[in-house]
Amino acid sequence: MIELVYFLFVYVDLVDFGDGIFTVDGDKWRHQRKLASFEFSTRNLHDFSYVIFRSNGVKHAKKISLLAAADETMNLQDLLLKSTLDSIFKVGFGFDLDTLSGLDEASNQFMKAIGPEEAELKKTIRMVDEFVYELIRNKREQMKDINLHVDKQGILSRFLIENENDPENMTDKYLRDITLSFVIAGKDTSANTLTWFFYMLCKHPLIQQKIADEVKTATEADDDTSMDEFGVKLTEAALEKMHYLHAVLSETLRLYPVVPLVIF
Repeated sequence: MIELVYFLFVYVDLVDFGDGIFTVDGDKWRHQRKLASFEFSTRNLHDFSYVIFRSNGVKHAKKISLLAAADETMNLQDLLLKSTLDSIFKVGFGFDLDTLSGLDEASNQFMKAIGPEEAELKKTIRMVDEFVYELIRNKREQMKDINLHVDKQGILSRFLIENENDPENMTDKYLRDITLSFVIAGKDTSANTLTWFFYMLCKHPLIQQKIADEVKTATEADDDTSMDEFGVKLTEAALEKMHYLHAVLSETLRLYPVVPLVIF
């Protein structure tokens, strides 16, 4: 099932956005924007997201390091898509997809299995919808169980709290549409920006070295620091010192603005 989810998100044009923020206007658009702007501004969600992205960033770095040490070629954009999908899915649903651990063979088999038939694609989409609805039901039950310590962080958990106040409009279908829209938006924009960022670093090795030096200085890491140790050192205070890195990311966005270039 996990590989089905991964490929449906990769081939984003197959996803039915329903009443998500990409496809609605008027009152529904204003309602979702208000909810999202409020939730994304909360410190709890910010801290929750930061921990997830840092953890998956370390996992991603380990993956690349192993491939580089083995002198193997890699599809960096594919790895970034998996990493950002893992991160935003955890932020959105509170569930670990863990696609970065490796689905290459499973993915190949999946692509052979679904074939080009429209009926098969619709069947796949239904399976993914069932998967998402099950996540929603499980999260709701966990949040109701007073004997369980459930972390009420993440986009879905926050919207489920809103669901209690407005159950008639905040149906499971509506929750599915809203959450999937945010997951898809977070995956593509982040992965594509980072792909162009690393492409530019490969084209400009001097800039690459300046960034590496700045990161080492800000985190007080050295060549003997392990990936896990580096993750601990990669604090928000350290990130705030990385002005050159921020400038290079901003320049990447200027040269390759992600939203106009993402093809849905």
